[in-house]
Amino acid sequence: MRAAEVLTGHQVLAQGGPGCLERNDWICGDYLRTRSQELIDATLQHVGITVVSVLLGLLVAFPLALLARHRRGVAGPVLGLTTVLYTVPSLAMFALLTPVFGVSPSVVVTGLVLYSLTILVRNVLAGLDAVPTEVREAARGMGYGPARLLFEVELPLALPALVAGVRIATVSTVAMTTIGSVVGYGGLGNLIASGLEGFFKAEVLTASVLCVLLALVADLLLLGVQRLLTPWTRARSGGRRVRRGAAVAKAVG
Repeated sequence: MRAAEVLTGHQVLAQGGPGCLERNDWICGDYLRTRSQELIDATLQHVGITVVSVLLGLLVAFPLALLARHRRGVAGPVLGLTTVLYTVPSLAMFALLTPVFGVSPSVVVTGLVLYSLTILVRNVLAGLDAVPTEVREAARGMGYGPARLLFEVELPLALPALVAGVRIATVSTVAMTTIGSVVGYGGLGNLIASGLEGFFKAEVLTASVLCVLLALVADLLLLGVQRLLTPWTRARSGGRRVRRGAAVAKAVG
């Protein structure tokens, strides 16, 4: 027995010692190499659930915001309902939705859509309310009807607030998608849950880091979309910088 242990020890030393998987290191290249397909599949599922949830949330939030805007008596109940939905614990939300949708991705997507409404509805309302009254009156004087006024005048001016809401909702959804692991559809959350269950350090850390990177990439992409769709905001900020520079130069001079 002793001879076998010595022989095993010599074999480990000959191979350069135990690998990072055997040591259960937090950072492990062997894990990335051997589980790459599993990580890709989990990441794609995570991205798919996030994108579908945010898009559906926006499709639901937009008409709700328009309804609350045109009928102020409805605004309070709509905002109140979306706030109440946001306070429901995620585990309770999924438990309530499972009898309706079964154990499927629809449970996770529906829950995330309901959570996103409180952010999206408020930001759509804030953006539309921020459109100057004189701009609306000028458009009406030029013969713009309600639909044309909304889509050609109000929505473009409300885009900064709207995209800001989408950015917040997206980052929040990326984080909350991990809770879907309770029904087996949590994307990277599945790996985090299984890693915690078996105390597999590399799996937990890698999946967690990927979640953070997804949130950062999504936020940067949406920021780029916002800057692309609202070039006048860049011109305005550039003008402010020029005026500040001129004021400083004048003060120094």
